[in-house]
Amino acid sequence: MAGKPPTGDPVQDAPDVTAPQHAAAGLPAVAHSLRMAHQQMGARRTALTLLKVNQKDGFDCPGCAWPEPDKRHAAEFCENGAKAVAEEATLRRVTPDFFARHTVTDLAGRSGYWLGQQGRLTEPMYLAEGSDTYEPVTWERAFGIIAEDLAALDSPDEAVFYTSGRTSNEAAFLYQLFAREFGTNNLPDCSNMCHESSGSALSETIGIGKGSVLLEDLYKADLIIVAGQNPGTNHPRMLSALEKAKRGGTKIITVNPLPEAGLERFKNPQNARGLAGNGTALTDLFLQIRLGGDQALFRILNRLVLETEGAVDTEFIDEHTHGFEDFRRTALTADWDETLRATGLNRAEIEQALTMVLASKRTIVCWAMGLTQHKHAVPTIKEVVNLLLLRGDIGRPGAGVCPVRGHSNVQGDRTMGIFERPAPAFLDALEKEFGFTPPREHGLDVVRAIRALRDGQAKVFFAMGGNFVSATPDTDVTEAAVRRARLTVHVSTKLNRSHVVTGARALILPTLGRTERDRQAGGEQFVTVEDSMGMVHASRGGLKPASPHLLSEPAIVCRMARRVLGDTSPTPWEDFEQDYGTIRDRIARVIPGFEDFNTRVAHPGGFTLPHAPRDERRFPTATGKANFTAAPVEYPRAPEGRLLLQTLRSHDQYNTTIYGLDDRYRGIKNGRRVVLIHPDDAAALGLADGSYADLVSEWTDGSERRAPGFRVVHYPTARGCAAAYYPETNVLVPLDHTADTSNTPASKSLVIRIERKSEQAG
Repeated sequence: MAGKPPTGDPVQDAPDVTAPQHAAAGLPAVAHSLRMAHQQMGARRTALTLLKVNQKDGFDCPGCAWPEPDKRHAAEFCENGAKAVAEEATLRRVTPDFFARHTVTDLAGRSGYWLGQQGRLTEPMYLAEGSDTYEPVTWERAFGIIAEDLAALDSPDEAVFYTSGRTSNEAAFLYQLFAREFGTNNLPDCSNMCHESSGSALSETIGIGKGSVLLEDLYKADLIIVAGQNPGTNHPRMLSALEKAKRGGTKIITVNPLPEAGLERFKNPQNARGLAGNGTALTDLFLQIRLGGDQALFRILNRLVLETEGAVDTEFIDEHTHGFEDFRRTALTADWDETLRATGLNRAEIEQALTMVLASKRTIVCWAMGLTQHKHAVPTIKEVVNLLLLRGDIGRPGAGVCPVRGHSNVQGDRTMGIFERPAPAFLDALEKEFGFTPPREHGLDVVRAIRALRDGQAKVFFAMGGNFVSATPDTDVTEAAVRRARLTVHVSTKLNRSHVVTGARALILPTLGRTERDRQAGGEQFVTVEDSMGMVHASRGGLKPASPHLLSEPAIVCRMARRVLGDTSPTPWEDFEQDYGTIRDRIARVIPGFEDFNTRVAHPGGFTLPHAPRDERRFPTATGKANFTAAPVEYPRAPEGRLLLQTLRSHDQYNTTIYGLDDRYRGIKNGRRVVLIHPDDAAALGLADGSYADLVSEWTDGSERRAPGFRVVHYPTARGCAAAYYPETNVLVPLDHTADTSNTPASKSLVIRIERKSEQAG
């Protein structure tokens, strides 16, 4: 039997701390995965469920978007994937009786961890205006409430339709279709908060905002640079791919302010060497970079490549690129003294990296939010692209750009049209296929949506999955903004903080998870997802739904659309709900690359979407070529007595979902309110290991934001830098502190001071 959910909220601000580890996975990961799965699902359900994760005839893991190999292990999941599946397939239930026992005020005082541990939502719930208690409501009445509030708006643009990256292709396509038929492009999504900087930079430089490599390219690479990423916690299955590449002779450079156990050594739990042996050392060169110094690093590497005879692929540059001379003039001005200040590295380390770059004929650069969440994130990623273009490493097997996405279908959602700035060609295709005129004016991204709610310009907020108020910056401002809405609606599988920070009225609409069977009038259905490398494949759940009252996400969108848009809608919403194949037929006619969708996705493992730069060395940019770029070098600076703070995940966490209170690889147990500081910086600031302090972010307009009560942990991070977990530190990030061009919250380089507490927590 699975254990019961916790009744009391555990203390999270008094952690135990030991030395960080230097290897990831192995037997401890297996044991931890099985223990958490057994607690949530019980022994039999654990076995039945985990053996279907990421299998060709099973369901896509609701965790990260890392692709699966064609030949798959029987246990094709990682520790965090097992946790994600366990929490979705849990036997714990949140029934109307639970809401009768717990007011919204009570729930608002609970931690995100406690809320998530209560189990699966079972019935639609409604919070009436002026009430402090959710009550059960029929689906019919729930859709009626949504229709009432949407009809009362002065403009469709007063509604915001947010999407989490776990939404399937079919649901996402229907969702954007409904929003645009309703009359708005207000379709913010979680991409706005993570890889929007990647999309902005790549669209301008290579013509498509996605990575250019497939999984097999990693095995062909001579060199892989992993920058601003911690796959050991955030994408553990990537470590298996890096291990395979390393054993084939690939060299790996890691660029990160924090040493990460998974990139030091990987003990693969899928083989005996990993379980009983020493595993595989992955990193050949660790560049412990200062926060935000990545653009300066790649700029100096580009200068040095330009200065090395025979290092530049002139044939590729002449035939396939634009803007080389402007880039060359700028790159050659790169200054060593400025580079060393910006990066915190020494010259010998950078020259060693250059030697490895020059020795490589096929280089891949992988990155995640450590690059995307800075004010200068877009020019940083463009500088990465410059290096690859110099060497002809786009459109060559074993080489290219590899932005590693988080949520399991965040890339697919964007492909399906979840975007506040849709391309005219996409809108033209929608109009031709469905016979209505979509709005052309750009909509709201996440940050602009919060401003609109704050200023009373948006009045209905609808979220398809996710945990909006915990994922977004400037926590106090965001929560106050959401509370100004007339109606907030969340399609969810489990409780989270967003359900207790509500508008005047609120709805919780419980939905099927990836692990569950989806039966509609047309028979048993499946959905599809797109992974981080552009592979599209089917996902079929096998478990009995957690409650007979659950609806699938496509069904929720279809029923809402019929109620809101009425009989005049030209879209066959009822047909779409009954048979998802009819949705895929329409996707095939609207979105390039999905031709003959139903036939191709029936192939085990799915199919690969076309990628012009990778497949043809064709670059669909404004110039018709890959674009070199030239931008001033930027990097954050902290005044004397201040540090640069990055927000990050713990190991027992996926985005805002807290699976547990441990960060095993970093040596943190039973707590989350910690700040990691280099011992020398801590000594200079008078911060003893184990002391408690407030984190205060400082801004050029004189404003400050405070996160109280963090335990100081002496940790081998880069000098001048600190790290702490989100969402606890989101309060420190102002709404307007965003990346240029992409408008992504810049959560990785906050200037903070640390105020010591006169008394230590007990």
